[in-house]
Amino acid sequence: MAVTAGTGQLQVADLRDAGRKAPRSARGWRFVRRRAGFYLFTAWAAVTLNFLIPRFMPGDPAQTLVNKLQQLTGQRPGPDEMAAIRRFYGNPQHNLFRQYLEYWNGVLQFNFGVSVSDYPTRVSDIVRQALPWTVVLVGTTTILAWLLGTLLGIFMGWRPGGRFDSIAAPATTFFHAIPAFWLGLLLLWVFAFKLGWVPLGGGYNPDLAPGFSLPFILSSLHYGLLPAVSLIFVGFNGWVFGMRNMMVTTISEDYVLLARAKGLSTRRVMFRYAARNALLPNITGLALAIGSVIGGVLVTEIVFTYPGLGYALFEAVGDKDYPVMQTIFLLITLLALVANFIADSLYVLLDPRTREGG
Repeated sequence: MAVTAGTGQLQVADLRDAGRKAPRSARGWRFVRRRAGFYLFTAWAAVTLNFLIPRFMPGDPAQTLVNKLQQLTGQRPGPDEMAAIRRFYGNPQHNLFRQYLEYWNGVLQFNFGVSVSDYPTRVSDIVRQALPWTVVLVGTTTILAWLLGTLLGIFMGWRPGGRFDSIAAPATTFFHAIPAFWLGLLLLWVFAFKLGWVPLGGGYNPDLAPGFSLPFILSSLHYGLLPAVSLIFVGFNGWVFGMRNMMVTTISEDYVLLARAKGLSTRRVMFRYAARNALLPNITGLALAIGSVIGGVLVTEIVFTYPGLGYALFEAVGDKDYPVMQTIFLLITLLALVANFIADSLYVLLDPRTREGG
């Protein structure tokens, strides 16, 4: 009977625990849905502003663009090109709401008109070629810099004032003050110009055809090594101090002291009890820093003539190619929103306290 009663009590306790977990999960999903609604609204506002700004410009921007195309190419755009230009820069003869619907139709089809400097190439083709390079560079360097900075901050904060902390803290402070583009120029001068170990610029060997072949992948890694190193080297220092300071605060908490008193291994206490709770502000910082990370990548791409969105934007600014500029600005905004939404969602999964307000 005692075993049965005990089993019954355990079953009741399990049911109670399940009842507690279900509402928390539901609150977590409600939180994510609210955040998704906020980001969708922000994306809609960005696209709408992208639609309205050219139409509020004095004169007829679409006709100005057509005239410039005629001067550059000596020929007038065809009917399809004219329709694309009017879709994105307005037609004073058409209803504004109708133009807005046509604009959204073009955005959803990834149709952003034609390039002025590379006529009649479509803007979407230019962006498709540049986007994967930037996404790979941003994703790889951001994750590696975050992981490296977080791990280093954990070890520094575990024994504050120790030998490792005393050496690493001032060193990372110094390196964090170095701009990524300046470091990129220094790396180019040493490793590309003086030593000749890496190419001076570009994204891959021009003698190779782009694709998923092993020679092309190895060439891309070779050409992308210096841009990645400069971004990681500058980026990880910023995460070190946030993680270190949170670890210093967390190791004095009661649950960490209790875990130590129970005789748990140092590694388990460090990572499962202290670092796990100290990690949350770094995740928030990652979400907030996405915009500046993308901005730093764009500048780095210009320094290394890396064939991503940054270099495409640089060339578009030099050629006054407004369709390409406008599309890249919009795309950068949407990429930052997607990255922030992912970081926000991960934060909810790691910290159940954020769901309590749901």
